[in-house]
Amino acid sequence: MMKEIHSYWAYLVVLMLLFAVFNAIMGLAKKRDFTDKDVRIGLFTLIVSHIQLLIGLGWYFMSPAYKALKTNSAEVMGNSASRLLAVEHPLMMLIAIVLITIGWSKHKKKTEDAAKFKTFALFYGLALLFILSRIPWNQWFQF
Repeated sequence: MMKEIHSYWAYLVVLMLLFAVFNAIMGLAKKRDFTDKDVRIGLFTLIVSHIQLLIGLGWYFMSPAYKALKTNSAEVMGNSASRLLAVEHPLMMLIAIVLITIGWSKHKKKTEDAAKFKTFALFYGLALLFILSRIPWNQWFQF
């Protein structure tokens, strides 16, 4: 059940990140004011991604990938599919969450609207790229 929750919640994370990055790019392009709506989009994306982190950590330590890594790390590291699930996916997701958190923190220190949008576009955009680069796509649409 934990794997299903993690997988379904991931759709929400990706959608929110897409929306937040798109909103930031549109805000920059149209030279809009940074409003409460933009803050809420960024904050909701931060919250959703942190919930996913907690779900993911719970699943990771129960997963067969983690158990295989503990018992036979050389074999896991030698197989690209196993390595993706046991090492690459978790590591890149952690880095993505750190980028989202940094982006959220940095935007609060900016005083100009364009700088706030730019911060979200950069940090949330990088996080989105990192996440998309290490989603196990062969399992993504199995639900």
